[in-house]
Amino acid sequence: MSQDTSSQSDGRPRRIVIVDDHELLRLGIAHLIRSRAGWELCGEAAESLEALQMVRDVVPDLAIIDLRLARGDGLELIKRIRDAVPACRMLVLSMQEEDLFAERALRAGAHGFVSKQEPVPVLLEAIERVLEGRISLSPRMTDRILAARSGGPVAAKSPLELLSDREMEVFERLGRGMTAKEIARELHLSIKTIEYHRQNIKEKLQLSGSSAVVRQATAHVLGQSDVAESR
Repeated sequence: MSQDTSSQSDGRPRRIVIVDDHELLRLGIAHLIRSRAGWELCGEAAESLEALQMVRDVVPDLAIIDLRLARGDGLELIKRIRDAVPACRMLVLSMQEEDLFAERALRAGAHGFVSKQEPVPVLLEAIERVLEGRISLSPRMTDRILAARSGGPVAAKSPLELLSDREMEVFERLGRGMTAKEIARELHLSIKTIEYHRQNIKEKLQLSGSSAVVRQATAHVLGQSDVAESR
């Protein structure tokens, strides 16, 4: 790790908020932050709207954000924080696949991605890097992005990468067992728009019908398979 930059040049601590709907995980990250000299925990939130208001109120140096929230969507939250509080840097800490979500998160406005399966030192180093103004990704993901941008060989992509961010939001909610009406209400869209996205998902993933979309979405949420079957 590089030189200690855990506090501001003016001596103020780096102020950090946590956005995750799992209380035990928030407690664990909060303990790490409080035990680190030069860092200060200044807020916790479990859902998107609460998190956005908190960030607006406290204007932290860093928000650590999970992508899968019980209420709201992490990618959409990142976009809204980027627009509302551009001074706040953002680090994604998620169980979601890095191959599928890291680039989406960066495009949305995040500055790094860490898997929840990584050990604590990796998370601490990622926080340091993002606070220093750098981007933090795993070496494998960094190599993949650089290879893609340089025109070099890139590992085969998941078919889910064909989906837009909005289609992915719908896909994941279908996998959680939500109906089109429930998804429309949560995303503030019409039912007709949700059905339109579901049709696009079916076509992009070359699935046989709506039930196949739901089966595949459920498997994805449970981490059981990629899109290969049910076509």
